[in-house]
Amino acid sequence: MRQRKVSSAKKGGVARALRDAWREYQGRLPWRADVLAGLTVGVVAVPLAMALAIASGVPPQYGLYTAAIAGFLTALTGGARVSVSGPTAAFVVILHPIAVQYGLGGLVLASLLAGTMLLAMGIGRLGQLIQFIPYPITTGFTSGIAVVIASLQIKDFFGLVINQQSDHFFERIQALAHALGTVAWDDCAIGALTLTILIAWRWIPTRVPGHLVALGVAAVVAWGAAHSYTDFHIATIASRFNYVIGDQLFSGIPPLPPKFVWPWDLPGPGGAALNLSWDLLRELLGPALAIALLGAIESLLCAVVADGMAGTKHDPDSELIGQGIGNITASFFAGFAATGAIARTATNIRAGARTPIAAMTHACVVLASILILTPVLNELPMAALAALLLMVAWNMAEVKHFMFIVRVAPREDVLVLVTCFGLTVIFDMVIAIGVGMVLASMLFIKRMADVSNVSLADADHPALGNIVMPKNVRIYEVAGPLFFGAAEKALATMADIDASTKAVILSLDAVSVMDVTGLVALESILKNLNKHGIRVALAGVQPQPLELLHRAAPELDARVELYASITDAVTAFNGVSQLK
Repeated sequence: MRQRKVSSAKKGGVARALRDAWREYQGRLPWRADVLAGLTVGVVAVPLAMALAIASGVPPQYGLYTAAIAGFLTALTGGARVSVSGPTAAFVVILHPIAVQYGLGGLVLASLLAGTMLLAMGIGRLGQLIQFIPYPITTGFTSGIAVVIASLQIKDFFGLVINQQSDHFFERIQALAHALGTVAWDDCAIGALTLTILIAWRWIPTRVPGHLVALGVAAVVAWGAAHSYTDFHIATIASRFNYVIGDQLFSGIPPLPPKFVWPWDLPGPGGAALNLSWDLLRELLGPALAIALLGAIESLLCAVVADGMAGTKHDPDSELIGQGIGNITASFFAGFAATGAIARTATNIRAGARTPIAAMTHACVVLASILILTPVLNELPMAALAALLLMVAWNMAEVKHFMFIVRVAPREDVLVLVTCFGLTVIFDMVIAIGVGMVLASMLFIKRMADVSNVSLADADHPALGNIVMPKNVRIYEVAGPLFFGAAEKALATMADIDASTKAVILSLDAVSVMDVTGLVALESILKNLNKHGIRVALAGVQPQPLELLHRAAPELDARVELYASITDAVTAFNGVSQLK
């Protein structure tokens, strides 16, 4: 078996993953295994891309365009070797409101702006920063997104008649409740059949994707029932969507490759012109930022999962550059937001993928399906696609992880989790992440403040050894970071010092970080001690605080002595007790 080595070349740049694979395999890429893996994941991706496009509020062909264009270019130019990119369920909660309010043109334009932001994030080397988003935040908004996706599928699953589905969760639930009397039992039966197969297939030991079997069986059963019973009617892609070529109207998906188009020339809300303007761009900046942030989080999370499964190592900055290039280019072919898809990536790896050629092949398979398989795709029942997304939502919800955090995590983490979950469901993911990050940051500051403290050492301090500490000298040990959230609280312990004290030694060997707020608080303490004629020494100062003190020395309005250790400071202070 060939020994694989992870390249240690300088990070960054376009097509990082492909270049690393080329060097690793010395120009002899395992294209046969990758092509076979790409064929497998391509077949898996076709129905998912259509279902996610429909869930996002646009016709299914645009999901296929996204998977083909963005999937190919992200694999070609990105930094994750076996990741597969395309439409994902996580985006639905953001994209659906944009499509309703601004139409296809607004959705594609927002994706273009998001792609530009992703490209800038990659060039600015911000890939490493995504890992600092706390786990309760990602779990909270991911579970919230799953609830929103599930609520959007109820209409098609039950064949309900709703004139206009609201973007607000509670209004949507209310509308669904009022429409329960319009349940179409034919659609419901097909949806239930699909969902049953999807659930049962999880217990069958086979590598055949369950959703292909479920959708295939549902389509055959629906077709057979429609031709056997005149009163059997269900909604399909062909009956729900249509397209125009010339002056003729056709049903279903156009069997044509994506063509170049300016995003602002695509139809806006209600099919009217989009009317590109600065006001429109300003309105779309917020949603575009949400797409970019979620795209960055999802793509890098997908890359981490892929590294664990395949033994590879991704470059986060190059991956963001690739995601940006893929999203920007796809928007000029009527594609919308794409990012790394964990389920498709896992399928890709299990099928034997080793290099980006697999994901590029998957994109070609999706493109070929548009040209060849549209008559088959048009017969897919809407209820079956809704059942597929209900299963996706359930898997995405991560109920076990959610409940695990609730059971074992500190109350602060549970608060962050529940807050992000609730805000995602009730409002949107932008607010959820924003509030979640602020809340998590405040709680982090509190925790750091709790661990930062100052304690008075006694004469038996182990660092003194056989040295006797003078009677009028006090040693204070400072522990934990001295930053803006902790400095005042920690140093407040020294506000009141015994009047007999002639000298104070501050041991800073447990302070690894100090910011300017900590410096100001420390200077305040030093000035107060100097004011009372108390000699002050700092012992064991770590490199970062020491560098800060040296830079601040010209403006430091306090007298202080620096020593390498407590022992050196006490030795220097011998005789201090005789000071008048």
